[in-house]
Amino acid sequence: MHEPQRRIRALYTASTITVYQAYAPEIGLPAVRHGRFPAGWKRDRMTWIKPSFLWMMYRCGWGTKPGQETVLAVEIARDGFEWALRNACLSSYDRGLHPDRSTWQRRLKRSPARVQWDPERDLHLRPLPYRSLQLGLSGEAVERYADEWTISIRDVTPLAHEIHALVDSGDLDSATRLRPEELPYPAEDALLAHLCS
Repeated sequence: MHEPQRRIRALYTASTITVYQAYAPEIGLPAVRHGRFPAGWKRDRMTWIKPSFLWMMYRCGWGTKPGQETVLAVEIARDGFEWALRNACLSSYDRGLHPDRSTWQRRLKRSPARVQWDPERDLHLRPLPYRSLQLGLSGEAVERYADEWTISIRDVTPLAHEIHALVDSGDLDSATRLRPEELPYPAEDALLAHLCS
C-alpha cells in the first residue's frame, strides 16, 4: 500500500485520539494517578504530543532516556486536536506554503501550535521513507490541552519495555501484535492544507 509522504497515523475513536509523551516519574506518575498533569508540569513551555507510538519510542529510547522514563498515552478530544491543527503553523519555512520567510515568521510567532513532520519509525526505530506528525502546543493550546481536551492519561511504560524486549529477542510478530494499532487519521484536506506542501 502506498503511504503518502505526510500523514497522521493514530489510535483513535469517534471522539478521541491518543497521543504520547514521556516524562520523568515525578511528572508522569502523578499525571497517571490523577488523570491530569500535576502542578510541577510547566504550562509556560511548549509541549510536544505525538500520535505515533514508535516515534515516541525513538524519542524516549523505549522509556530509558533520563527525564523520559515514564511513557504516557494521553487520550484527548478529537475536536481539541483538530482545533490545534487548524491553528498551527509549520515549525520550519516552506516556500510552497508560505509567500515569504517573514510572513511565515509572523504566523509562527502568533500560532498557539506548531507542526513538524518527522520520519516515521519501524520496530527497530529506523527511519521510514514517510513522515508522521509532531504537534507542539504553547500558550492557549497548552491550557486547553491540560484543562479541556485531556480525557485520560495511562502509563504505557510497561508496554514500551515489553515491546522493546520482544524486538531485542527478534520476535517481531509478537511485538507487532502488542503495538497500538494506528490507522490513517480521517483529517479533511482543508485541515492539513496549510501544513503539507
